[in-house]
Formats: sequence, C-alpha cells, structure tokens
Amino acid sequence: MSLRIAMTGATGFVGAETLHQALAAGHHVSAITRRAQPPRAHLKWVPGALEDRAALNTLVRDADVVIHIAGVVNAPDREGFETGNARGTMAVVDAMRHRGVKRLIHVSSLSAREPELSDYGWSKELAERHVKASGLDWTIIRPPAIYGPGDREMLELFRMARRGIMLMPPGGRLSVIEVGDLARLFLTLAVEKDMKSLTHVYEVDDGTPGGWDHMDFAQAIGRAVGRPVRTFATPAWLLGMGARLDRLVRGRNARLTPDRVSYFCHPDWVVTKRRQPPKKLWVPRVPTEEGLKATAEAYRAKGWLR
Repeated sequence: MSLRIAMTGATGFVGAETLHQALAAGHHVSAITRRAQPPRAHLKWVPGALEDRAALNTLVRDADVVIHIAGVVNAPDREGFETGNARGTMAVVDAMRHRGVKRLIHVSSLSAREPELSDYGWSKELAERHVKASGLDWTIIRPPAIYGPGDREMLELFRMARRGIMLMPPGGRLSVIEVGDLARLFLTLAVEKDMKSLTHVYEVDDGTPGGWDHMDFAQAIGRAVGRPVRTFATPAWLLGMGARLDRLVRGRNARLTPDRVSYFCHPDWVVTKRRQPPKKLWVPRVPTEEGLKATAEAYRAKGWLR
C-alpha cells in the first residue's frame, strides 16, 4: 500500500533512515529542507523550515500521514529548545489542521518522561502536550538513546572505546534502539489500519529486559570496535566541570552542556514495559551487539573512526 507521507527532519540521522525505508517501500514522500537536496524518485523536497508557515502548508498538502521527526537536541538555553521542539511541533499541527490532514506520528524522546531534569526534556514534554490537545489522530513515540550508521551523538563513545578507556555517567541503566528498527516502527504505524494505535504514547527499545547497565553498554561498544576497555563512572560534579569547559572552548557548538549533564546523570532511562507497542504491531529485529558492530564498521567506512 503506497502512502503520501509528509516528513520533517528527513535530512537528519533518524529522518534520513526513515526516508530511505519509506522510498524503498514505494511510498511517495514530501520532505522539508533548509538546503538544496539532490532529486530522487517519488520524493518532493519542499524548501523551508518549521518556522515557515507557507512551507509547512505546502509540505502537508494532500498527505495521508505526517511523520514529525525534526527537533533540537542541543541549544544554548530553554528558549532555543522551546522554539525548536515545542513551537516547531505546534507549527506542524497548525499546518495539518489548515490542510485537513488528520494522521500524525510524532517523534518525541524518553526525556519527556522527566521534564524537570533538563530543558530538552521539558521542551519535548511540552511538544507532547500540544500534540495531545491537537484533535488529530496522533501516535507519540518516545525513543531512548538511538544509535546506528551515520549517528554522531554516540560517535565519541566509540572513539573513547578505541582508546581503551570509557568515561560513563554515574551508575544507572538505559535503553537503546537501532535507527533502522525505529524507522521501521514509524512506517508500520503509518500504514496501520487498526485505530487502536491512535492516542498512544509508545516507549520503544532493543528488547533488552531492564535495559543496559551503563558499564555493560560501554563494554559492548568496546567489543564492537574490537578493543577491551576500562570503564569509569564519572561523578556528576566532574561532568559538570567538563560541560563548563566544553562551553568555554567550543561555545555554542559544545557537545557536553549542563543540560545534557542533568540528563546523563539520571539513573533510569529504561523504557516502561506497559508503554511498549504490542508485539503483533512491532518488535525490534536488530540485536544490539550486532548493531553496534555494524555502526563501528560504518564509522570506519566514513573515516570517522580509526
């Protein structure tokens, strides 16, 4: 069954994989972009951004479903997160209402479960509230940490593993998911005819019961790069110092920020079992050990990892 899919965030890590799978499945896609992109069959690039009302109206026109992936993962302050995540989502909702498009798959974050911990989580939870109040036929997906070929957020962990030493957050557990599995869920929901999937907030992962201990996950990355690693739990105060130093050195381009430190130091980023999708709808297929190895190989192919 071929759908007309409107997509935001198609040029990013998760969006690019979702776009690839959508086109491979025979869907017709309209995707918004700030920069010129090469043409592809069954793909219409719409120039613009989330703050461009006319571009969003063009994007969602005649769509069967909108997959809203775009968002901000790093910003200098709360206003930056609110603009990129909450206001951007509201703009998509407004465009859908204007065009009479009802079906929305909204990509949130597990951080929305703890909005008081970080500005990022606060903005994602606020975006969820906009979606829930929209009157649309919505499904919200809360991914945990996402990894896979092309991802730069976890790249530094792989680089540390190659050096044989990994600095991890204080004791805790996390869930993870491979990007291809996540994209497959979006498209499964897009074609799903059973309306029981509507108005659900799903938390999804790789299927590891109870998630991963931070140190066990570090060791798995070490195996992926073919190197035994020594792991160290980094105290929150030391991570905070690192964040201030990173901001001093890299300014607005800092990767470790105080906001991220608050997020990293939370001990429980494991998905809630009762919020997982029904197994008849979707189950993960990529074992994390295999997925991490494939990610390391992709990093090497791009020259990102030696």
